[in-house]
Amino acid sequence: MKNTFGNNLTVTIFGESHGAAVGCVIDGIAPGIKINYEYLAACMKKRQARGDISTPRREADEVEFLSGVKDGVTEGTPICLIVRNNNIRSDAYLPYESIPRPSHADYTAECKYHGYQDKAGGGHFSGRVTAALVAAGAIIGGALSEKQITILSHIKRLGGIEDTDFCNYSEDAQRLAESSFPTLSDEAARAMTERILSAKENGDSIGGIIESAVIGMPTGVGEPWFDTMEGVIAHALFSVPGIKGVEFGDGFGIADMSGSEANDPFRYENGAVVTAKNSSGGIQGGITNGMPITVRTAVKPTPSISKAQGSVDLCLGENTEISIGGRHDPAIIHRATAVVDAVLAIAVADMLVTRYGTDWLGGKK
Repeated sequence: MKNTFGNNLTVTIFGESHGAAVGCVIDGIAPGIKINYEYLAACMKKRQARGDISTPRREADEVEFLSGVKDGVTEGTPICLIVRNNNIRSDAYLPYESIPRPSHADYTAECKYHGYQDKAGGGHFSGRVTAALVAAGAIIGGALSEKQITILSHIKRLGGIEDTDFCNYSEDAQRLAESSFPTLSDEAARAMTERILSAKENGDSIGGIIESAVIGMPTGVGEPWFDTMEGVIAHALFSVPGIKGVEFGDGFGIADMSGSEANDPFRYENGAVVTAKNSSGGIQGGITNGMPITVRTAVKPTPSISKAQGSVDLCLGENTEISIGGRHDPAIIHRATAVVDAVLAIAVADMLVTRYGTDWLGGKK
């Protein structure tokens, strides 16, 4: 039973949706990293529920440091942080004690933990636990930004509605930092919001695709086989609840190309080696080539819907139907962009400190 990600910079998560708090331990973090509390709060806010397109559950999501940070600076010892749960209503889950919700982890958790798991709100499998991931990612992402490495994500597609492509990464990053809905186009934001509200009105939910970029990565980071840069990033992304697909560069589309279409020709630009395009997504042979790492992530529709669905009663041993009440998101994708940014930060930082040493992220007196 493992809840830890990383080799040299590790993040261990803990907590349940309706427990006292969720949190994490960051180990292998360098000393001397200044915590950007404003940036941390902004990242937590992007993950929070908001408006009619999210669950009515509202949490303050204030991050409390129990160890590893003194006077706003990392000590180099393990950081333990928590985010308290206050707005919980566990009674809403009593009807589902023996009836697993379709496409949730209820049944598989029962198989693994033999009924001892906390079932309220999905317990340890809940998206609520990602609040701790976002906090960790904000700390690590802040350190990466000091190394001129930027991570940004937007909703590329939702319900057949497309957002515009990345065009100018610095301008796009600024827009996404200031926007309450993670698209590059105002028109796409309006249309996607309406599509989410329509799904909610019909007692249903909707998913979509998040497109991300990691800008400023140095060349030569990654391993040629089992710890390839794609492999480590995909491992981190697939650990997030609701993510069902990951592709890099042109992804599955590259299978329909010829070699002349798929290859990324090299050239010199201002004395540096670059590629004329980026079908490989900034990674070749499992190792970064200095171009932006581009990755797209498929986020499934929220499985908690009010429409009647088939299930089983594990106590009675018979088939039944379930219609899920309580407080749920008609879509999680607009909140998931903050989580994707966080796990990308954690994954690439682990690879960077593996390459350059654990002190590489830190500051020196």
